[in-house]
Amino acid sequence: MPAIQPTEFVAAFHHAKASAILRTNNTQVAREAMSAAVDGGFRIIEFTLTIPGALSLVREFSSRPGLIVGTGTVLTPDDAREAVAAGAQFLVSPVVDPLVIQEAQRLNVAVMPGCATPTEMLLAHRLGAPLQKLFPAPGNGPQWVQQTVGPLPFLHIVPTAGVTLENARCSTPLPEPPARTKRLKIPHIELARIRMPSITSRISAAIRELGKSAMMRSPTREASRQFLS
Repeated sequence: MPAIQPTEFVAAFHHAKASAILRTNNTQVAREAMSAAVDGGFRIIEFTLTIPGALSLVREFSSRPGLIVGTGTVLTPDDAREAVAAGAQFLVSPVVDPLVIQEAQRLNVAVMPGCATPTEMLLAHRLGAPLQKLFPAPGNGPQWVQQTVGPLPFLHIVPTAGVTLENARCSTPLPEPPARTKRLKIPHIELARIRMPSITSRISAAIRELGKSAMMRSPTREASRQFLS
């Protein structure tokens, strides 16, 4: 897929309502599980650099039409450069690193640094990160986000935990413009047993629920939810 501008990625992220994030220590399992996630309906997907052969998977999936492929666990400018060279169209980090954010800007790709406090989120925003990932996510995620965007309404916060396949539809509406994303866990046992049809069917059901939820909350603008396995 051709490269997209950071603003285009943010718009696509808002429109998609769901993105798939995969973390496993087996390259083939990652390939099959992400294929199952795509079959289930995901169009924005992310491979973390902790996966063996992650960049080869980025190259492989970025050649598929209609997919936006990103790379997670980006910790250094070198990581950022290698990921983009492999075809990554967005970058995600568990921390706020000014050098990584600067490199993403130089490469003209969207970056989502991990932030644990409002101070870190404001710093990431001022450094130029269009999205701020709430990581690690607090137990009271929706309330935390609501309280934070009250005085900081220009943030685009991406919560990273608290959603399961069973409760994907449940969410508290937030005002514009924050991105509202959460990760949905696919049970690790399903990955271990290569139960890909189960992953596909359950993800399809979750995406349908997200669609219903978005219609119920209209006209509140929704953003992507991140799904983690």
